[in-house]
Amino acid sequence: MARVSVRVPHTFDAFKNPSYRALWTSNLFSYVSRWMQMTMLAWLVLQLTDSPFKVALVGFFGMGPMLLLGIVGGLLADRSDKRRLLILTQMLNLASAIAMAVLLFTGKIEYWHAYVVMLVSGTGWALDMPSRRTIVIDILGRARITNAVALDSLGMHASRMFGPALGGILISLVDVKGGYVVAAVFYTVSVALMAMVTLPEGRVRPAVANTASNVFRNLGEGFRYVRGNNTIMAVVLITIFMNFLLFPYQQMVPVVADRVLNVGPGLMGLLMAVEGFGALLGALVIASRPDMRYHGRVFLYGSMLGLIMLLMFSLSQIYGISLGVMFILGLGTAGFGTMQGTIVMLVAREDMRGRALGIMTLAIGAGPLGAITIGTVANATSAQTAMTINAILGLLTVGLIGFFWVSIRQQMQPDTVPDTGEEESEVQSSKVAGETGKKLPAAD
Repeated sequence: MARVSVRVPHTFDAFKNPSYRALWTSNLFSYVSRWMQMTMLAWLVLQLTDSPFKVALVGFFGMGPMLLLGIVGGLLADRSDKRRLLILTQMLNLASAIAMAVLLFTGKIEYWHAYVVMLVSGTGWALDMPSRRTIVIDILGRARITNAVALDSLGMHASRMFGPALGGILISLVDVKGGYVVAAVFYTVSVALMAMVTLPEGRVRPAVANTASNVFRNLGEGFRYVRGNNTIMAVVLITIFMNFLLFPYQQMVPVVADRVLNVGPGLMGLLMAVEGFGALLGALVIASRPDMRYHGRVFLYGSMLGLIMLLMFSLSQIYGISLGVMFILGLGTAGFGTMQGTIVMLVAREDMRGRALGIMTLAIGAGPLGAITIGTVANATSAQTAMTINAILGLLTVGLIGFFWVSIRQQMQPDTVPDTGEEESEVQSSKVAGETGKKLPAAD
């Protein structure tokens, strides 16, 4: 009798590790809380000021710290205890949520308090994002990093769908003050779950005392390393242009829905949610491919697909077409977002991994500048014109980077050293990581 071979899907392989399960769930509660806050605070500022510009500043203060502190977060990831840093930043978010709830319940709230809360949240996000990513490779090793990061991206995209919806429901049921009680509970759960994360022996990095000169020297080393690594440099450049030219479109969706597609808030919300669903599905597909070799191609072509769909969205005047375009745009951004950190962690030398991710976080800080720019152009012309200009510029810049930085299109396969969880295996994996980080860029 012929033997039947059944292929077992590898979509959720990383969840077999209990520490990764705790980390993923902790991150999910944190991501949902962040999106809840942005929704509730935007609504609160609108009610208090009736100013769209002041509402836009909520997002600016939430993302702005990445522009200034991203590289500092990378240094902390390389030089401090990542788990402790993640717990501290979540406790900071918890404290700000409690303070906001107190102000709301006592009736002493002012609109600018929302900016302070988002600045605190954005600061924590900028400081801990590199650690959030690099701790994954400490827990699982390099062989499962693509699956682990894809699952984390899946959680981020799911929170982007459900966080704003939950925030809106809570506003309707219990007002913003009740919503902040829920946010505080979510942050408490996040801290508790993060405390359950354990790292294999030898992977806990003791905190390193740094003088000011050492700090600046370490930061300089990070910039020089990224500049000399063609693959990581391509990722950083594409990240800058994607955050400056593509993602600010989100602020234009309500304008297009109202003035071009002539739909109400319900269908506008569906238009925004379907992009998140596309990204969620894309991340799920990537997570099921543990044998992926051409990570850079997924990253590059996903970016290009997103920009092409932005161009189509800017030209569409039919709601059904716009809905389908937004879904495909989400698929493209899944390739961009999932591979962004994965490539850096696969290619970067271990002692530079955190700083490389910190510079990538710095690149994400182009988003707030892009939001101000697209808003200015839209005011002078129209939302559709602003998005058309962004899409064309994005296709040109990202296409040129993909053409000239050849290494981004070449094979980047994680090492397949068995991950036994023992220190010897981890050391061997680290050596291979260092060798890979040196060899891959040389192929350019």
